Amino acid sequence: MTDLLPLPTGLADAMERARQNAPYLAMAMDIQPELTSLLEQENLDAALEFVGQAGAGAETVSQKLRREKRALALALAIGDLAGQLSLTEVITRLSDFADRALDDALADIYATRYPDAPMEGFAIIGLGKHGSRELNYSSDIDPIFIYDPERIPTRGREDPPDAARRIGQKLVEALNARDEDGYVFRVDMRLRPSPEVSPVALPVDAAISYYESSALAWEQAAYIRSRAAAGDRQLGGNFLEAIHPFIWRRSLDYGAIRNIGAVSEQIRDHFRAGQKFGPGYDLKKGRGGIREAEFFAQMHQLIYGGRQPELRTPATRDALDALAEAGRIDPDKSASLKQAYHRYRVIEHRLQMVNDQQTHSLPDTADGLDRVARLHGLEDGNSLLDHLAPHVDRVGTIYDTLIDPDETRQMPRDERKLQEACQKLDVTDPGFFAERIQRWRSGKVTALRSAAALESFEAVLPELIATLAGSPNPDKALSRLDSLIDKLPTAINFFRMLEARPGLRDLLGRILSHAPTLADALARRTEYLEGLIDATALDLPPDVEVLAEEFARTESGDDYQVLLDLVRARVGEKRFALGTQLIEGRHDPLAVAGGYARVSEAAIRVLADATIAEFETVHGKVPGSELIILALGRLGGEALTHASDLDLIFLFTGDHSADSDGDRPLGGTQYFNRLATRVVSALSVPTAAGPLYEVDTRLRPSGQQGPMAVSFESFRKYQNDNAWTWEHMALTRARPVYGSAAACEILQADICAVLGKEREPERLRKEVRKMRLDIVEHKPPQGPLDTKLMEGGLVDWEFIIHFLQLKTGDALYPQLGKAARALAGAGHLDPRLVDAHELMTRLLVALRLMSPNCDYPPEASRDLIAKAAGQEDWHALLNGYDRARQCVIEEWNRHLRPDPDEILGDIL
Repeated sequence: MTDLLPLPTGLADAMERARQNAPYLAMAMDIQPELTSLLEQENLDAALEFVGQAGAGAETVSQKLRREKRALALALAIGDLAGQLSLTEVITRLSDFADRALDDALADIYATRYPDAPMEGFAIIGLGKHGSRELNYSSDIDPIFIYDPERIPTRGREDPPDAARRIGQKLVEALNARDEDGYVFRVDMRLRPSPEVSPVALPVDAAISYYESSALAWEQAAYIRSRAAAGDRQLGGNFLEAIHPFIWRRSLDYGAIRNIGAVSEQIRDHFRAGQKFGPGYDLKKGRGGIREAEFFAQMHQLIYGGRQPELRTPATRDALDALAEAGRIDPDKSASLKQAYHRYRVIEHRLQMVNDQQTHSLPDTADGLDRVARLHGLEDGNSLLDHLAPHVDRVGTIYDTLIDPDETRQMPRDERKLQEACQKLDVTDPGFFAERIQRWRSGKVTALRSAAALESFEAVLPELIATLAGSPNPDKALSRLDSLIDKLPTAINFFRMLEARPGLRDLLGRILSHAPTLADALARRTEYLEGLIDATALDLPPDVEVLAEEFARTESGDDYQVLLDLVRARVGEKRFALGTQLIEGRHDPLAVAGGYARVSEAAIRVLADATIAEFETVHGKVPGSELIILALGRLGGEALTHASDLDLIFLFTGDHSADSDGDRPLGGTQYFNRLATRVVSALSVPTAAGPLYEVDTRLRPSGQQGPMAVSFESFRKYQNDNAWTWEHMALTRARPVYGSAAACEILQADICAVLGKEREPERLRKEVRKMRLDIVEHKPPQGPLDTKLMEGGLVDWEFIIHFLQLKTGDALYPQLGKAARALAGAGHLDPRLVDAHELMTRLLVALRLMSPNCDYPPEASRDLIAKAAGQEDWHALLNGYDRARQCVIEEWNRHLRPDPDEILGDIL
């Protein structure tokens, strides 16, 4: 068996094989008779010298370079086929020509556009085989264009980015475009950062910043084979020196190594058709091929090169030698890989010589394979396969030892093995699980782009996937985890926390299964999950005073903006914990609703205090006056849901005509209106720590047309003389939540006086009915479980309560449950409505977390919602819900229909 490498022969023999088996080389000989003549004379040195003259007489630099490249391609091919040029000589001459072509084309662009400017400020970084001076026979080049905005020339109205873009585009066109003389090099710009959105040329400082902070692990590997190949080499060299720490890290970055290994496994999977050795085998990307030999060297370079500079050589065969000499890889493995790599590259050149195509795959037909074999000097395709087979097997075996994961600790990376692992999870769609895992590993997810994030993610992935698979709704939980990961800026601490706290991992599975609202909150602030480490996080919140003290705690020197962030973070943690308590079934939803209300009231106290103090530093105080905040709606009734906004009215005491006593005094009305606006902003405007509450002030006197804050006197007068019945209905749930005890007591007495006024029952009945009809017309139910707006739902229930409160003047409590019990005890209300209210309120609180669209929740969450509502199962819940609504409808018809022929169902 002859050696796979060509034995030296005459050039004429090589030319004959080329004419018979390589259409491109035959064409190149026909259209370059002078060069062909030199080769026929067996004068390879003269032929190589001729290459430099092949472009003489060309009209443009681009044409000159095309003719030189075509001549070089022929001379190198024949010398290579004759065994008179080594692989090293071929790839070095190709790489050096690429450098010269880039320099010549760039110089021509400068001479044309900026004739008086020195050729500086624009550098070409060679990557891949160009960077290591190992270019293929028919290779493209993968440059990165870097420019210095301070030194790049411009003309006319150009700014530096415009100039760099035009230079880069013209440079690509000069080398890439084809005409009757062929092309110079195909140019692939996809190795630059974010190629789909980034400009063709990058400012040097931005490029440095990217590689220092955001680059992917495969980009680190790519820069092992990098050099300043053309253009302003000083600029290029300075750039590479600046990112040197990114390429060569002193610590052993096993996360990056695993990530690069994953690239190879993804390639194996993507090119599965070219994995089996034989016709059609992909010599570059197949198992045991060129890329695996390269990656084996590069991964060891990444591990050890930060501490051993002698391992930083870019060329693959040199790197294998250096690694063996340093004792970092076994010498036998190094020799096997080097020998295989040499043979692969030689045959790769044969594949490309046939038609000047950038192909790496063996022909999949017998005739095609025979042609490549005969071009090389072998008898037939079977001989070629026989020579390659042992090397493919050896390289694949060596590489397997490098990427072989401990599958007892990690999810497999091979697609087939991953599919098998997901099949064992007993989920309905194993393919969906496998596809999501592959996407997370792809490098396209921002939170998982860094090596450290991937390392922490892989460490917890098996247990996390098992948790989700065992959850009540695995597919939904996985989808929400996918969405959560997409929204994370970084995932390192999040996954490390899950690794350290298995209990949190299980809790996360339940949150993702049942609570999209909490999953979204967690995506914005992953530290919410960390807050649950303390077992007391699942206790109900303390009273408002204790919470306010906790929320207001700051460090010495913290300013107002810091406090806004702190309150948002602390409130967010409490609200997230309350939602978790619902999911975990720790407390009655009615108690959780009270907890939500206490948290919001404490936030109001702290932020109002801080805003007033900040405001007073500029405007001082209005003597004898103070701000009072009145809560209505669910906050007034001390029963918020996770999604509730805050209905607030701002009032002030004292003389509205008095001026404040600060450096910039304001009249009383203007003072408190500006102050109220500031308080609303403090409660609602998102900061770096996220949002807090939506605040609704439309229930104030005269609504949106009225001032933000009114005096006690104006409020009292408006409520007694001008307010509509619906405003008095809203006032039944009014409760002061901020202000001095004395002022709040006066305000509460004023409210009770307004609500206790005698009313004409029939007029009241008609007005309440009309308001309900207006709601039906303008705000229909969102879904079958819209517990508020469905016929017989909570809005109808509340209207009944408010009607009876205003009609009788009894039970004027803002807490609806307390009011209902009092009305029932006084004989005004069917006692069944107390239970109906509690069931529907529990259901509302649970649905706001688990099915916020008011539709039927996923099957897996139904029993959880039922138990939260105090029912045995979902069927019992629906029956109880129907009975509660029917009870409300009957009570509505008893109190609020105008005549016996009209019932609630006729009008709703």
